[in-house]
Amino acid sequence: MPHKLLAILLLLVLASCHNKLHKRHVRTSHKFTTEEYVATYKRIARKEMKKHGIPASITLAQGILESSNGNSELARRANNHFGIKCTNGWSGRTYHVDDDKPNECFRRYKHAAASFEDHSRFLADHKRYAKLFELDSDDYKGWAKGLKKAGYATNPKYPQLLMNLIEKYELYKYD
Repeated sequence: MPHKLLAILLLLVLASCHNKLHKRHVRTSHKFTTEEYVATYKRIARKEMKKHGIPASITLAQGILESSNGNSELARRANNHFGIKCTNGWSGRTYHVDDDKPNECFRRYKHAAASFEDHSRFLADHKRYAKLFELDSDDYKGWAKGLKKAGYATNPKYPQLLMNLIEKYELYKYD
């Protein structure tokens, strides 16, 4: 009996933590693990996959990599999980931080889900990523290689980094 009570209490605590992560800004000294990141954002990634056709595994792997499991300054202070910078057409809130250049402008979001949604639209709306949408939504290897080829990242190891995360944490099961 005590084990059941402990399990129920643990579930209640985890549910409470999950709900708090979706609040306006996550400001905490706790460093999120990859497993916590996946548990928190897998539903959003799957929703975006159904809506736009981007594999949930790719979205999760990019979020993990770009935001350091949601621990980066950009993710914590601007809810920007994908490092998307301001563009000429961006009229939303902004966050300035030194990156490749001093005081660069990044998109700022009210909550993390808005960052995931904008990431999907960013890929879907830019012609340079159009070929990716010809791939199956479970072809994470093709997507990882295609993102690099289309210029999403400058790191030559970017596709392998994404694929390693997807395979290590079995993110493909969300596709």
